[in-house]
Amino acid sequence: MYKNIEEFNSKIKSVLITEEEIKAKIAEAAKEIDSWYDGTPILLVSILKGAFVFMADICRAVTVPCEIGFMCAQSYYSGTQSSGIVNITMDLEQDITNYHVVIVEDIIDTGRTLNDVVKLLKARGPKSLRIVTLLDKPARRVVELKADVTLFTIPDKFIIGYGLDCGEYFRNLPYIAEFKEEKN
Repeated sequence: MYKNIEEFNSKIKSVLITEEEIKAKIAEAAKEIDSWYDGTPILLVSILKGAFVFMADICRAVTVPCEIGFMCAQSYYSGTQSSGIVNITMDLEQDITNYHVVIVEDIIDTGRTLNDVVKLLKARGPKSLRIVTLLDKPARRVVELKADVTLFTIPDKFIIGYGLDCGEYFRNLPYIAEFKEEKN
């Protein structure tokens, strides 16, 4: 917990992607999504919590009719290694067999969790399934996974803002920033 706004702001090392840059890329991504479906309704699926801000902006930017759905997926980690177990703590309410599904993701890091979510959703037989990610951090990838649309590719830094958090804080920043970690 932060004692005051100064302490909170002291954790923002530098802005990596501005609010204006995010807005411009969202407009481009929405046009691409619209072109895929040419007016055919889609289901936008967000993996909570980090992608909720991005999902809201994508949902408002696309012109094709869309529904939204949310999932929560947790990976159990021991240190920096995944156990390989993904637990779905909140699942979609929709039967997706009649939908073109677009997963709207905040960041692809190791790719483990999203890879398992993709397998799960593909097994449910959607008409199509694509991935749109705000951020891609390929330096950390441990599974073969590629988004259909990536707005920004970033270096291996701990980032915050625009839905991404550190200890549940910083999601409200309108930009992407590098988190200033304490040196021991």
